[in-house]
Amino acid sequence: MNPYQAPEDGVSGTGGAGGGRRPWLVAGVAVGVLTLVGALVATGRLPGGTDDGGDRLAEQAADARWAEGVTPEWMSEQMGLDIPVTARSPRAAYEVTSRFDTGLLTFTLTRVEAEAYLKEHPPEGDWLEPTSAQTDVPPHDFAHFGLPEPETLKDGMRYGVVCPGAAEAALDPHAPGVDTSDASCVRLYAHAYTPTRTRIYLRDHYEPGISPLPTPPSSTPTG
Repeated sequence: MNPYQAPEDGVSGTGGAGGGRRPWLVAGVAVGVLTLVGALVATGRLPGGTDDGGDRLAEQAADARWAEGVTPEWMSEQMGLDIPVTARSPRAAYEVTSRFDTGLLTFTLTRVEAEAYLKEHPPEGDWLEPTSAQTDVPPHDFAHFGLPEPETLKDGMRYGVVCPGAAEAALDPHAPGVDTSDASCVRLYAHAYTPTRTRIYLRDHYEPGISPLPTPPSSTPTG
């Protein structure tokens, strides 16, 4: 049993800026294309039931690229979750593939600030604690920032699926244009990595080709 299996892995929603959310991937925790390949191979859930599926996914991984110009503010807007002004070391990335895109956001807070943030952004259900650390997660997503993947951590870890749009819709479910079934949902991990600080990890998946991506900073021509 996957110790990080979320209770609402079937939740899906619509992404910002014209991008659409995919349903949560159920082969363990989908951490980018390489992790998806590893999870599918490990569970035997290869497309078509043959080992050839792993080769096809590996070929799709070859076209993966990290988008340029992605800022924590932009990624925060796509996810619908704020970055507290007291947050330290905010980092963001967006990986584009032909299969699905992955948005990443991370920052640190004091333990008190983190508790307030988690209370402000409650999960679907309860916050969960992993029964064990996953040892078969290839470093890919948060390794882009030089960080361990959150699924490989156990002590001091809580996680859940946060749907920021659901809380707003619940305030007035009968309001025109409100669709409570279409709330955007993000996987959130909170790791108390020291006695005084907590790191927030946020991960979301999108239909490929979210538009528009940030405009990369232009290089200054030299004389």
